[in-house]
Amino acid sequence: MDISDFVKKAKEYNVLGIKISKDNELAAEWYSEPECRRNIYSATKSFTSCAVGFAVQEGLIDLNEKLTEAFSDDLPECIDENLKEATVRDLLTMCLGQEKGSLMGEQRPLYEEDNWVKMSLAIPFKYKPGTHFVYNNVGPYLAGILVQRRSGCDLVSYLTPRLFAKLGIKRPTWETDPLGNSFGAGGLFLTLSELHKFGLFYLNKGKWNGKQILSEKWIEESTKAADVGYYGYLFWRGEYNSFRDGRILSRRPCIKRIRCRQTMPNLQKLFLQSRCRFQRRFTPAIPVSVLPLQRKSAMKLLFQAKNRQTVWRKMNSFTYTTFFRTAWNR
Repeated sequence: MDISDFVKKAKEYNVLGIKISKDNELAAEWYSEPECRRNIYSATKSFTSCAVGFAVQEGLIDLNEKLTEAFSDDLPECIDENLKEATVRDLLTMCLGQEKGSLMGEQRPLYEEDNWVKMSLAIPFKYKPGTHFVYNNVGPYLAGILVQRRSGCDLVSYLTPRLFAKLGIKRPTWETDPLGNSFGAGGLFLTLSELHKFGLFYLNKGKWNGKQILSEKWIEESTKAADVGYYGYLFWRGEYNSFRDGRILSRRPCIKRIRCRQTMPNLQKLFLQSRCRFQRRFTPAIPVSVLPLQRKSAMKLLFQAKNRQTVWRKMNSFTYTTFFRTAWNR
């Protein structure tokens, strides 16, 4: 696979690397510098979703359990009706019921409260769970906390024997809250290649080296539309039944990983101006990584090309998947 045209443009915008696999085989890769672990920000949420999947598989968690039961010792004095209705599943869909996002990157260093579980549950639940999409770190954080409490260890220790070790990923670093709990909404540090393995793991529906590690049923359930069409269980969704761990990842036998440090407008220029020449002269504009608040734009930009009919026809014979990790996204 010739990606030389893309690489020429990538160098102008400080892209750190790209890795492409097709049918589980490495098709192309390029790095502007040696690989090192970097914060993958909100792509971390998909690892938390994976951890919840293992916990469900092991009978530690029931998605239908009420939050008032799961966090009975952390509830505020006044429990509103919407909080009473919220379930563990609602922690995964961004439709928890709170009015705005909390525990976001710029907020976390400023909190005076150390117990973020009690603080999070004390935030008013203005909406009925499942009815309003609000990008919010409270849900994945509490989901991660529940996995840790039920398993008796932090998320790194929980996922290491179940996922990381099996994928050949050495014990990674993961951000913690003030009390030492893994922060399930962000702060996991991985290399491009390690993140690439996670994508392949999901594309193979929970199988690795021929062994079913995580339930295929969970992979399907967590990556399909949940309460809104563009979001699953801590996975973004896109056109053509695609799903994205943090940015863009879809149900195709080929997967790309791109890492970059650049501003959003310049990255859009790179992706929309460049043409990667794939097999059979398949040349779509490369999909654009977007911030969470720009999810509608993502749906429009995904798989863009001058001739969409040609793109779709070629996709039937040469389908592909893509993931873009950008260092400024949270």
